[in-house]
Amino acid sequence: MKFLVDRCAGQRLAAWLKVGGHDVRTAWEQQPDPGDAALLRMAADEGRILVTIDGDFGTLVYLLGAAHAGIIRLPDVPAAERIALLADLLVRHGSDLPGSIVTVRGARIRISRTSGSS
Repeated sequence: MKFLVDRCAGQRLAAWLKVGGHDVRTAWEQQPDPGDAALLRMAADEGRILVTIDGDFGTLVYLLGAAHAGIIRLPDVPAAERIALLADLLVRHGSDLPGSIVTVRGARIRISRTSGSS
């Protein structure tokens, strides 16, 4: 699976995904920080699921109609817990992730599809 990991989601999470065999790009490869809209556009153009903690991406999609290839919003918890949440999400819902907006809050997972998915 292809991912773009936002700065706030962390380097440990990105490294874990790479070790798991995923195709991973990171926001910190982009210097200077291009901002949320540019990251979302880059992820969509490359067919990457954006992994973030930031809720602003939902605003870009739902209110402004921005295209996306999928967004996973994880809670702001320690890196090890974030990795465990994503691991569980990949096992339980992996095939549902491309093109979906996923919000994880503790044990609750909300998966929705939008017309803005590319």
